[in-house]
Amino acid sequence: MARQDELRDRVALVTGGGRGIGANVARELADAGMRVAVAARTSEQVELVAQEIGGLGLHGDVSDESSVGRMVEKTRAEFGPIDLLVNNAGVANPSDAPPIWEERPGDWWRVFEINVLGAYLCSRAVLGEMVGRRHGRIVNVGSGGGYLPVTPRNVGGTAYGPSKAALNRFGEMLAAQLRQYGISVFTISPGLVRSAMTEELGDDAPWTPPELAPRLIRTLASGRADRLSGRYIHAEHDDIEDLIARADEIIQNDSNSIRLRR
Repeated sequence: MARQDELRDRVALVTGGGRGIGANVARELADAGMRVAVAARTSEQVELVAQEIGGLGLHGDVSDESSVGRMVEKTRAEFGPIDLLVNNAGVANPSDAPPIWEERPGDWWRVFEINVLGAYLCSRAVLGEMVGRRHGRIVNVGSGGGYLPVTPRNVGGTAYGPSKAALNRFGEMLAAQLRQYGISVFTISPGLVRSAMTEELGDDAPWTPPELAPRLIRTLASGRADRLSGRYIHAEHDDIEDLIARADEIIQNDSNSIRLRR
């Protein structure tokens, strides 16, 4: 477990922090002593979370470059340099969306604008300063939807899974690019967390305890798992302390990565 003082007064920016996983991540990081800015498109939700944790509420759209710039600048002005970015903002098309031959292309592409372009823009906005300081961490909140077998009940239509697959590859390549600067990048799966997006799966779904992803991100924020930068880590099925202990083996075997094996 991370020591209580490891993250004291460090600065985190959590996107999609108005509810669900993002709000719980913000609470966990604040509990660890971090100064947390939470961003979302719904100002009422994000302000409530910010008030609860004594943080900073930011209203913005991660798919808009100028909006992202304002969120990052406000965080820096209020708290100082950003130590941790959590790219949690994400959307999916509703389950009752029309089939692909009837849906509007803009609705399909909007999922990529939030889930992939949003992570790119937020990362780009914080990285100049992180690289200059030779310090910083980025956590992308991915999904098993990016690699698990296709079923009739896949959530999010034909856009969600491909967008999360792209996010995973983006995180892996970004980690490789940033390794020389001492910046770590992780993509995690929070598991199947019950939310407005997944509620349709019903009571019998194998729900993941909602506290697992926030706890994992807290450990990643501490820096103790930095040797695993670029790896894909599952909040429920991976024991992060075990992975840290086996880092040499994982790197040598290219484990915790999504690969085509023949």
